Amino acid sequence: MKKLLSLLTLIIALQFNTATAQQQFIVNGVEIPRTLEFKGKTMSLNGVGQRSKFWTELYVQALYLTILSEDAKEILDSNTEMAISLHITSGLISSKKLSKALAKGMEKSVGEDGIQKFSKELEELEVLLSTEETKTGDVFELTFNPLDESLWITKNKDYKGKIKGYEFKKAFYGIWLSDNPVDKGLKEDLLGKY
Repeated sequence: MKKLLSLLTLIIALQFNTATAQQQFIVNGVEIPRTLEFKGKTMSLNGVGQRSKFWTELYVQALYLTILSEDAKEILDSNTEMAISLHITSGLISSKKLSKALAKGMEKSVGEDGIQKFSKELEELEVLLSTEETKTGDVFELTFNPLDESLWITKNKDYKGKIKGYEFKKAFYGIWLSDNPVDKGLKEDLLGKY
């Protein structure tokens, strides 16, 4: 009888946990999904944080991986599906400012010499981010596809285009995950080191 009661308690607890497991949660008023789907693959939320500058919250960012990790180098070197989502929370972010900030972040990550070899890709990125004006509430997903070694860009779930290059992907994700990221606190958050 004791075993049966324990088993029933376990089954009820599992059902309760499954029924109440959140599919998303709220960060600074932004709904962050626990998973993202890409080409039949499920990526899970590795970490989430927000980027602020001069006491202004600019965006909430989430990192999704197929294999969760706290090792930034391992993530940058990985040739598996991964995504960064940027949830714009400030009206100060325009398409032009966003692409300039990403270029500056890459330069900080790879250095002045390193950034030169990505000038073509950065021009492509600026064009893809500028197909329409960026406003508060917009969500960008920047997903690495290992099958064609390219970074796919979507805005509010609309595909905008892709930029080829595994090395570009490493430099791009390095904006937040390199040894010299734009925000060390955000890096820790994305790595799940709360």
